[in-house]
Formats: sequence, structure tokens, C-alpha cells
Amino acid sequence: MAHQSTESKRLLSHTIAEWACSLNYEHLSPEGIQAAKLFWFDSIGCALGGSQQDDAKILLKHYRAMSATADSSVGEGGGKGRATAFVSGFKTNPVDAAFLNGHMIRAMDYNDIYWKADPCHPSDLIAAPLALCESEDLSGKDLILATIIAYEIEMRLCEIGRPGVREYGWHHATLSAFAAPVAAGRVLDLTPEQMVSAIGISASRTFCPGAVTAGKLTNMKNTVDPWAGRMGAESALLAREGFSGPEHIIDGKEGLFAVFGHVQYKGQPATFDGEGLVKDLPTSPRSHYRILDCGMKSFPIEALSHAPLTAMMKTVKENDIKADEVKEIKVEVIARAADILGDPHKYRPDSKETADHSLPYCMAVGLVDGMVTPLQFREERVRDQSLIPIMDKIKVVANEEFEALFPKFQPSRVTITTNDGKSHSTRVDVPKGDPRDPMTEEEIAVKFTALGDDVIGKDQCEKLRKFIMNLDSANTVDELLELTVAH
Repeated sequence: MAHQSTESKRLLSHTIAEWACSLNYEHLSPEGIQAAKLFWFDSIGCALGGSQQDDAKILLKHYRAMSATADSSVGEGGGKGRATAFVSGFKTNPVDAAFLNGHMIRAMDYNDIYWKADPCHPSDLIAAPLALCESEDLSGKDLILATIIAYEIEMRLCEIGRPGVREYGWHHATLSAFAAPVAAGRVLDLTPEQMVSAIGISASRTFCPGAVTAGKLTNMKNTVDPWAGRMGAESALLAREGFSGPEHIIDGKEGLFAVFGHVQYKGQPATFDGEGLVKDLPTSPRSHYRILDCGMKSFPIEALSHAPLTAMMKTVKENDIKADEVKEIKVEVIARAADILGDPHKYRPDSKETADHSLPYCMAVGLVDGMVTPLQFREERVRDQSLIPIMDKIKVVANEEFEALFPKFQPSRVTITTNDGKSHSTRVDVPKGDPRDPMTEEEIAVKFTALGDDVIGKDQCEKLRKFIMNLDSANTVDELLELTVAH
């Protein structure tokens, strides 16, 4: 047994577990702590807006129906439990709350973004630590620690694919299932052995095909990552009770690396940089934490749309171009952006989910309306037939020169040709919200209020901002949840 134990320590799940279990709040950098607060500020704003989406309303209705009781006298918002759903105040267990809140953060595709070999949205996973902090009566510092751990592992997982799993048809929620239990497990103060099991439990059943973001999109597009967050919470709770999961789920027999090692990509087997996953894991206030490398979204659209939309809006503003003056808009982007955002389905979107992943739609509606906000993704706007002729003027093409610069940059060039034959071109390499051009607290506040004003009111929005930006001084997170509830 001793020999087996020594051998098992070589497995990556053990290295990750030992790091996460030994990391304490005192080890975090001041910059990392501040970033965690800003990402919570952004994420809860996204959740307030997300709560108004049809899919979020369907999920809330479903989980209320699935609850043991719908008697409103049992708890605020109906239901019973020690965890709170945003906006409705529905009380339930922390696993369901993690899912409902995580989905609200994700529902508008307006939350954070990190894209290397694979994309990810680490804030999809942080509702699980929040629900567990609430149900376990833990502090704001506990939540910040778990948040930084979630970002660290999720972002590292998106760096190590050669190529990323997205390139051969899998969704990044596959990787999220490995990160979510680490953050949730740290909240529950799991032992390293329990943490290893939590990773194994979660990842064993959350492999996700890329169909959810390919072609015509459905409600599942915004659901698979929050579902991984939900599984992280449940797996950590199960592991605390002694339920076991495979320690070799990452780099052992028939684990992640082995399964994808069978894939051929451009004549070569797909591989992962296992050493890179755990190299220089941060352990002190002087360490660099990955959360500082994550970006935010200034538009509620798919991440690779931001640079071309920024370029177009800049071109239109600088040259005072009107929609009816445009003959053609040529959009040069990297190959995967052209594939994801410019396929034939994206020229005739019939749902919000397809529209916010449609470069033709985002460019057309931005040109006509002069802005791209959540208002542009209401059903009546998405189905507006007057946008079709403008979408058809937009030509999305892959640029090989730009491909070589990705992911360090997200280069896009937009060339607008007007009816009089003149052309105007703008190139953008770094969209607003990238860590190299970050959103400030004040800019996040504008986004937050735009999303939350109609839901909870300006006063409550400001109270939430104050609480979140002082999260490290909170003894519990109860007030945070209370402030998200509409009255």
C-alpha cells in the first residue's frame, strides 16, 4: 500500500489538492484580492440581468416545483434550505442554489472571459463557493480565497491543451468540471484525500460535447458551465462524507489526457502540458495569481466578437458613417472566430443564444442602433427582418496573419466600404476589458447599474457595490445574498 500511495502522489489531482488545501487567505496577494472583489461586482451585475432571461425563469420555476414544499411560509421566496437564489430569494440547498445563481451569472453571456488554448468563464464556477459559504456560515475572506482558487485552476486548464479541446469538438465545460470541485472543496475545508475524490467525482460525469455552441444555439449554451459548478458543489459535499472518486481522472489510466490522446488533430495526437498545469502554483502574497490575467466583457456577446465590434464602432464614429451609407463590411478575424461566429446559421439568428454568438447580427445591430447592450438581444429585435439586408452586407473572413498572433492578441480588422466607393479600416488587437485595457470599478458600476436598476433599484445596487468591495471585512455572506433579492 505504501508503494501505491507513493506512486499516486505523482498524479496531478494530488498536486492540485495539496496546493488548494494548504493555500490560506494570508497567502493571497493584495492585487488578487482586489481582482476577486471586482469580478464578484461584475458577476453579480450579470446575475441581476440574467435573472430576467427566459431560461433563468424556467429553471427557477422547475427547482421551485422540485422543492419539497412550495409553501412561502417556510422561507423567503418559498422553499426551504440554507442557501439563497439571487433576486427571487428562493431558499434551497447549496447545490441547487449554486446552479441557479451560476446560471444567472452566465445567462446573458456578459460575464468574464479568458481564452488561451481553450476559452473559459471562471465566474461560472464561483456561485458554488458562495452557496457553500452561506450554508456553512463562512466569511467573505473564505469566499475570496475560493474564488481565487477557482480562477487559478480553471484558467490553467484552459492553457494546457495542445491544441485546446474546442478544436476537436468538445466544450470547455469539460475542463470546468475539474476546477469547480477544487474551489468548492476549499470552502468545505476538505483534506487533500477528500479533495482528490471531489475532483474525480465531478469530472467523471461532466464531459461536454461542443454541440452546445455549434450551429443553432439553445438554452444549454449558458447552462453547461454552471452545471459543472453545481457538480463541483455536490462532489465536494459527497467527498466530505467519504464518497470516493478516481484519483487518476486527469493524467492516469483512461483519464482526461489518455482519452483525448486518441484524438488526431492535423495528423498529430492531441496532448496536454501536464507540468504546465501545476507549475509555479501561487503560494504567497508575492506570487502572481491567474485571476489578474482574466478579462471582462464590455458587450454582452461572445468573446471573440468584442475586438471586431470595437473596431467597427470606432470606424463608424470616427468617420460619421450611417447605416444606409454602407455597401459592405469586411470583418477579418482568426479562423475559430470565423467558424464559431460566421457560419450560415449566424446570418439568420432566431434566438438570443444564436444572436449573441452571431458576428453578422452583432455588427448589423451595432451599426443601426449605435450600441450593443442587452436591449439588442430582446426577441423582437433579434427577429427584426429589417436587419437581414444589413447582415448580408457583412463578410466574415479568416486572416492567417491574425491567427499567428492569437491568443496573445485578439486581432480584428474591419473595413467599411460606403456606397460612394470609399473604404475606412480599423484594426483592434486588444478589446476593452482585456487585462491590458481593464474595466475600472467605475466602468463596472455603469454596467452593474444598467443590469440591476430595473431588478433591485439604484439604491440597492449601490449598497451591493459597497458590500462587495468590502467583502474581506464581512463575517458572513448573508447580507450579500439579501441585497440581491428584489423587494
